[in-house]
Amino acid sequence: MRLVDVGKSYRRGTPVLTGVDLQLEPGVPFVLHGANGSGKSTLLRIAAGCETPTTGRVYGRPDVVGYLPDRFPALLRLPARRYLRHLAAIRRIPAESAAETAEAVLGELGFSGEDDAPMAALSTGNTQKVGLAQALSCGADLLVLDEPWSGLDTDAVAALDERLAAVRVRLLITDHTGTAETLPGAQVRRLGPDGRLEPGPGPPAAVEERVRVRVEVLCPADPRDLLGRLPPAGVEEIAPGRLVVRLSPRHSDAWLAAALAAGCSVRDVVREQS
Repeated sequence: MRLVDVGKSYRRGTPVLTGVDLQLEPGVPFVLHGANGSGKSTLLRIAAGCETPTTGRVYGRPDVVGYLPDRFPALLRLPARRYLRHLAAIRRIPAESAAETAEAVLGELGFSGEDDAPMAALSTGNTQKVGLAQALSCGADLLVLDEPWSGLDTDAVAALDERLAAVRVRLLITDHTGTAETLPGAQVRRLGPDGRLEPGPGPPAAVEERVRVRVEVLCPADPRDLLGRLPPAGVEEIAPGRLVVRLSPRHSDAWLAAALAAGCSVRDVVREQS
C-alpha cells in the first residue's frame, strides 16, 4: 500500500499535509511522530479511507481496515458488545469470528465495563479497550491506530505490546509514549511543521528498549479528571490524590512538566529496566 504525494488543505488555510509519500509493508510497523496539530491524525484518516486527500493518491488500500481514531463520538449509546457487533455487520465480516476475537482482546486488555452500560458512560480506559477490540477483531490487512496506548493501565499496556508485536499485517501508528518504537522492525518518521514527512529517529538501542520511568505524583484533585490534560502514559495506579504511571524516558520530562502545570507534586521518579 502506498501514499503518493498526498496533501491536505482545509478551505484556504495553510496546508495540513504536503507531498507525503510512504509505503506500508506487511509486518513492518510504520510509526509516525509529530507535534500536536502537525497533521498526524489527518494522515491516518486518509490512510484508513475516512478522509479524502486534496492532492495525491492512495494505492492498494485493503478492503478491510482496522481503524482506531484518536477519539470516539461523545454520545455513543450502544453498549460495548452491541457496538462491536454493529461494526462487524457494517464491515460485513463473520459475526461469530469477530465476536470471538473481540472477546479475546477485551479479556487480554482487562475490560471491566458493565455489559449494559452505553459506550458514552464507560471510563476512558474501557472505551479505549473497546476501540482496540473493534480494530483488532475485523481480520484487517491494514491497521491504522491513533495513540493506541492512550489511557491504558499497565497490564493493558503490556497486553497490547504483546499483541501488536505479533501482528504481521500493515500497521500505521501514532504514539506519544515511545512504546511503538520498540515494536519489531519499526520504521519511525516525523511530520514536520510544514506538513512534510521527515526522517525520524532510528529504532532505540536494544538496551534501551525495555527502559521505563515510573513516576508517582500527588494531585490536588481527582487524578482521573487530570488524565485528559496530561500526555498519554501507562497508568499503573490511580487513587484519590495519587497517580502512578510508567512511560518512556524520552517522554518523561514532558509528562512531569504537564503534571506540575496541572498542580500536582512529584513524590517519586524511578528509572526501571526489565
